[in-house]
Amino acid sequence: MSLRPERQAPPEIFYNESEARKYTTSSRIIEIQAKLTERALELLALPQDGAPRLLLDIGCGSGLSGETLAENGHHWIGLDISESMLDIALEREAEGDLLLGDIGQGLGVRPGVIDGAISISAVQWLCNADKSCNDPRKRLKCFFGSLYRCLARGSRAVLQMYPENGAQLEMISTAAMRSGFSGGLVVDYPHSTRAKKYFLCLLCGPPSANTPLPKAKGEDGGSGSDESEDDDEHETVDFLERQRPTKKRKSEKKVKGRAWVLKKKEQRRNHGFTNVPRDTKYTARKRKARF
Repeated sequence: MSLRPERQAPPEIFYNESEARKYTTSSRIIEIQAKLTERALELLALPQDGAPRLLLDIGCGSGLSGETLAENGHHWIGLDISESMLDIALEREAEGDLLLGDIGQGLGVRPGVIDGAISISAVQWLCNADKSCNDPRKRLKCFFGSLYRCLARGSRAVLQMYPENGAQLEMISTAAMRSGFSGGLVVDYPHSTRAKKYFLCLLCGPPSANTPLPKAKGEDGGSGSDESEDDDEHETVDFLERQRPTKKRKSEKKVKGRAWVLKKKEQRRNHGFTNVPRDTKYTARKRKARF
């Protein structure tokens, strides 16, 4: 099993010029990105009135997912932390507006102007503390808070990711819900090891009975042979639904009885202490509270 990219270096270092060019020229990765973006658009459930929407592509990289957005007739803004990736996007004449920035420090987009947001294989990078000053929970809080503010009310965000384990997936989902989103996790082909894909589908605003969570592909037990591609750079986990963390109960204070007090007093006498009070019928007796 190859080491996950997040474990090798921060994204702005890992995706240097050579890695970014290799990533963009791989026909296999181009095909995977296109299929994942099409699925994210499907889960985004935009109105079918033919009007173009302004979409945010979080972790846009070299613009592979943006190409699919443009082909579907939408305008898009791409945000990425890797300058090398964005340079290649400019070389390829990507149609979207490109922004260089760290999503863990906020998106920097005006409130309420985005009609929908997608992210392909980017959010899991926030769970790694690349610097001693980075706290994954604080970075997730900042990211989801700014995402909630920039979305128009009633719009959606669909975040495809490769979580490392169940705890990481829980941390991401919890941060999203605490920022005001409703929605949940959609797992395509949950019974397949290679075809399994995680999509966090978020609704900006209160949940509605008319907007149920989208149905996942392959829930009938199909192996997903037509979607058997997987990114060799990532390993996914078997975690199908979000669970809220349970609160820890406060431990009850254990009351020490008469036998314990007598034992301790005897030990002090045996150690030579002369100021130990004598034993009486009042020793360790519970006293009434004073008001």
